[in-house]
Amino acid sequence: MSDPTRDTAYALLTAVFDRHRPLEEALDALPPLDPRDRAAGHRLAAAVLRRLGSLDAVLEPFLTKAPPVPVRHILRIGAAGLLFLGTPAHAAVATAVALAREKKLAPFAGLVNAVLRRVAAAGPAALDGLDGPRLDTPAWLWSAWGADARAIAEAHQIEAPLDISLMPGAAAPEGGVLLPTGSWRYPAGTRVTELAGFADGAFWVQDAAAALPARILAPAPGERVADLCAAPGGKTAQLAAAGAQVTAVERDATRLARLRENLSRLHLAAACMAADAVEWQPAEPLDAVLLDAPCSATGTIRRHPDVPHLKRARDLAALVAQQDVLLTAACAMLRPGGRLVYSVCSLQPEEGAQRAIAAWRRLPLRIDPISPHDVPGLAHAITPEGFLRTTPALWPEHGGLDGFFIARLRHT
Repeated sequence: MSDPTRDTAYALLTAVFDRHRPLEEALDALPPLDPRDRAAGHRLAAAVLRRLGSLDAVLEPFLTKAPPVPVRHILRIGAAGLLFLGTPAHAAVATAVALAREKKLAPFAGLVNAVLRRVAAAGPAALDGLDGPRLDTPAWLWSAWGADARAIAEAHQIEAPLDISLMPGAAAPEGGVLLPTGSWRYPAGTRVTELAGFADGAFWVQDAAAALPARILAPAPGERVADLCAAPGGKTAQLAAAGAQVTAVERDATRLARLRENLSRLHLAAACMAADAVEWQPAEPLDAVLLDAPCSATGTIRRHPDVPHLKRARDLAALVAQQDVLLTAACAMLRPGGRLVYSVCSLQPEEGAQRAIAAWRRLPLRIDPISPHDVPGLAHAITPEGFLRTTPALWPEHGGLDGFFIARLRHT
């Protein structure tokens, strides 16, 4: 009883846990598959990653000893289908048993059958008494998020909606809701390629929070702007659509090719430079620079539930050092009075306000406070220093948004 959804989920979990590959990268590496099976397998794997601690806590009482890692993957897949995705019990159990046999784990097929039948019998009550948000969040992240940890972790348990940014003058596809900052939002699971206008380049996928750095930079038509570490190109598209003369700088050739493809679909123009942003220099000083720096990406966990399983606290030191170097390089690109927007899709304080304040202290920059006018509906996310800090716990009435830190600075 082979099932492509379970096969895909197993391949993805093996890639993430055993080979430490990002979920989306692993998905792209899969053999050709029916789009619906591919999407269903991705959703199942994401459910396991999102609720891993809870799943293991449910399974533990039914195991007399730790099973081999591949068997644990299969048990998690079956339990996630039963408890979180509404898979009928007979289908979840039968396909898990078949998967065990297919992966040459036949001696454990009986264990898989027995354990998942007990989970199915318990049903949602198996989760009663468990502190899901805490179980599903690594200790180093819970500690770093302080008083906001529980609200953030609770938001991570909800599958993220689909947000898009519209080209100027384009009509939004049906079924969306206009957010206060101008993004359009669609229900989780919406297939973007099936929305009207996608093939014509009427919009691009971009979380509402990810659209804020370019909005805060607010380029005027004709301004010379660089978008550093630019791929996949959502912010480049915003800047180009506003009429700026944009140079998109990206050192990864594969990601730069994707950026070019995205701009082509949108019929937008930007100079695309295959270069390290630390080394690249413009021909003349720029009016503005957008630096969305490489980071831990902990602000995107609700969209990328593999992040907590791939990142560690020890990774921050190297990222912070890189962010400081990039800030120094970005500052050197500006004319006097030029604007620099620094952003990271991270919830970690080391990558956010601490980096912006350090740059202000050591570089010829001053803080240009973000105002409520810059971010409609998010005035409460502006910090006392004039920075913007979003978390997935904000906008619960709209379905949340990614965690971002954004600072606007000016060359003195």
